[in-house]
Amino acid sequence: MARAKSVRREAGGRPQADQTHHHRDIQGGGARAAVFGVSDGLVSNVSLILGLAGASPPNSIIRLAGLAGLLGGAFSMAAGEYISMRAQTELFEREIEIERREIERHPHGEHRELQHLYESRGIPKELAEQLADEVMSDPELALETHTREELGINPDALGKPVQAAVSSFVTFSLGAVVPLLPFLISSGHGAVIAAVIMATVGALVIGGLLSIFTGKAWWWSAARQLLICATAGAVTFAIGSAIGASGVAS
Repeated sequence: MARAKSVRREAGGRPQADQTHHHRDIQGGGARAAVFGVSDGLVSNVSLILGLAGASPPNSIIRLAGLAGLLGGAFSMAAGEYISMRAQTELFEREIEIERREIERHPHGEHRELQHLYESRGIPKELAEQLADEVMSDPELALETHTREELGINPDALGKPVQAAVSSFVTFSLGAVVPLLPFLISSGHGAVIAAVIMATVGALVIGGLLSIFTGKAWWWSAARQLLICATAGAVTFAIGSAIGASGVAS
């Protein structure tokens, strides 16, 4: 869900509360996993399928390898995302629990830490002490504030491992199926050309969509994705062709 931040601007450039801009919530892990998933799926299966196609095996071999690459990659991405984010979430939860115990056992020490932190940011000592008093008077607010300020952790956004895993699986599969589709309905050079065209279009679309998340120019993001995909496909196709030719020669 997008978060809104209001800013006031009065005459002379001072802030007003009538302007709002929005930030995407990217801390859950789903958006990041989706972005990497679809890109990885396209690049990895383009490399696999064109590498095999370069050696000119039977079409059934390319289909089988492409499907295996799709499923194997999707499950691997999903498992990797889940395990890494689950471990990260558990680490954050452990650190938050340590901070909770410190606040309960040593409230005065935690109060001084918070006051010194505010002072280090230029807040006058008396005001810093008042702010620390207000925060420490509410245990949950104190925990949230210490967690954010000392650990750099947002306790309300520790990550969503299941969401990240599902996003990775689905989006990797979507990217990986693009170069495989021509070989499911055709074969030979026609399927190779169709796969290259579909992969090109897919890379441009994915790159353009990535610009929505990164804020970069769409054409730059699209060209970068196309270059990566084209390089991977060209290299593996050349290697497959060389191996296939040497096999025929021998």
